[in-house]
Amino acid sequence: MKKLRVLVLMHESLVPPDSLDGYSDEEIMEWKTEFDVVTTLREMGHVVLPLGVCDDLGDLRRATEDFKPHIWFNLLEEFHGVGVYDQHVVSYLELMKQHYTGCNPRGLLLAHDKPLAKKILSFHKIPSPGFFVVPRGKKTRLPNNIDFPLLVKSASEDASLGITDASIVHDPIQLEERVEFIHTATETDALVETFIEGRELYVGLIGNRQLNVLPIWEMIFENAKPGDPRIATSRVKWDFKHQKKLGIKTIRAEGIPPEVETRINNVCKRVYKALSLSGYARIDLRLRNDGKLFVIEANPNPNLSFGEDFAESAENAGISYESLLTKIISLGLNYQAQWRLV
Repeated sequence: MKKLRVLVLMHESLVPPDSLDGYSDEEIMEWKTEFDVVTTLREMGHVVLPLGVCDDLGDLRRATEDFKPHIWFNLLEEFHGVGVYDQHVVSYLELMKQHYTGCNPRGLLLAHDKPLAKKILSFHKIPSPGFFVVPRGKKTRLPNNIDFPLLVKSASEDASLGITDASIVHDPIQLEERVEFIHTATETDALVETFIEGRELYVGLIGNRQLNVLPIWEMIFENAKPGDPRIATSRVKWDFKHQKKLGIKTIRAEGIPPEVETRINNVCKRVYKALSLSGYARIDLRLRNDGKLFVIEANPNPNLSFGEDFAESAENAGISYESLLTKIISLGLNYQAQWRLV
């Protein structure tokens, strides 16, 4: 790939330093993705400008005029403090006729609205846990076709925000308490879905129309006791001490029969296309002991940190971190946004 001017878009609080020296693991975790992407792109010879934004779209226009990027490497996950507003920022980039990496606005919209995404999956007969939504300010009413145990989470937040061991509920009192917690803690509607006991699987995909499915990854709870919840809570994802206590690690999934692996890959490609995703994404699934598969959610623009699930899965497939970033940039440059077709 020729050397490019790459403008790396991120939240203003996550603009990384030039070096990791002097920072703790906890501090580095906050902006590790941004550091890894910026540093690696520079090492590859690209001219890289990190741009931190919070609530001013004018920053994007000024950077476009001054830096004249060949492409925006999009690492932004919120705008105005609202997670689902990243889709509007990408829409703004399209209105400015800019190339960008990752998912298009429609895909971001559909995937972020988890209840809507589940309805689309249901239409396409893609297996997903039964669910209902409790809007903020409304009382919880358990549908007749839904039974305990249930998992309660935000209808729109990601990164496991608001998910703890207490998110799994077993009776109406626990359900009411947890719904109220989600309403208050995340200020979003609550998504309540049937809890699926089984293996926690992640499948990365790269592509626009032609999809490359990465090896199936699995979260392992080595030190969990029988009966302990085995879900990707916020602490499981982000708390080093808690990870060590539970023996959390993610590895290539083992022991999955070839026919089941083929079914998983096909289901993930169907999800990707049904939700109009592009660039790259990770599909989260649960595999029950009886072999039944359930799609939990789709995550466009997943964590790209070196050594994390997506990059590790790509490495396992023979795609180095540098090659992964190059492929993501190439997909962004070749994505057929509407303005390119007029």
